[in-house]
Amino acid sequence: MNNRFDEKVVLITGAGSGLGQASALQVAKEGAKLALVDLKSDFLETTEKLIREAVPSADMLLITADVAKEEDVKKYVDQTVEKFGRIDSFFNNAGIEGKQDLTEDYGIDEFRRVVGVNLNGVFFGMKYVLEVMKKQKDGTIVNSASVGGIRGVGNQSGYAASKHGVVGLTRNSGIEYGQYGISIKAIAPGAIMTPMVEASLKQMGGENWEAAGKEFVSVNPMKRFGKPEEVGYLVAFLLSEQASFINAAVIPIDGGQSYKY
Repeated sequence: MNNRFDEKVVLITGAGSGLGQASALQVAKEGAKLALVDLKSDFLETTEKLIREAVPSADMLLITADVAKEEDVKKYVDQTVEKFGRIDSFFNNAGIEGKQDLTEDYGIDEFRRVVGVNLNGVFFGMKYVLEVMKKQKDGTIVNSASVGGIRGVGNQSGYAASKHGVVGLTRNSGIEYGQYGISIKAIAPGAIMTPMVEASLKQMGGENWEAAGKEFVSVNPMKRFGKPEEVGYLVAFLLSEQASFINAAVIPIDGGQSYKY
């Protein structure tokens, strides 16, 4: 078994499902001590159960928090340091899609809600984790952006604006903090079959969402959805010391679709 994370402390937000859950399971298999954050405590318990089945001795801290609230973010960072003494790697992942609509019809409150989670939440996480890592003089942060953060996707003003913001934060902060031994990068997932993507397909296709999904990926060069575990493998690599010289970069994982004319 690869033990890239032996004695390493990995903090993950949005760990209760999807990409956060898959990444938590992967780094746990590689020896990580885990601080897992999610808005829903029952989702966290599901993740804990999955990890215990694979790694019975895993050292875990479960924290219920709303990443859109600065005080909750400071709290989850403080609790992680209190238990483990440090934070080696941070998957700054929690996010939502929000409703789909044309920009002129996109609700102002909905825009604030999506940006509050996806952009403010990522900024708050970086702000407080970077304070810890700067004192340590090392650390790695992986932010969850999206293909919606590197190109337009349509009908998703809040999501696209927030994820483009995550890309900007990643590049800017990577340039700032490389001198302190900290690398900061982002992933840009495309159509990965997570609960969030399933909910998006149901917005588009209703009861026929599975047919909508087949049509959605028909233009992908690989003609399929990605799997959460495929993203988990990438995140684990990027969080590890093996990827320490990858900095201020945004790595797509979308089957090549974002490069297609």
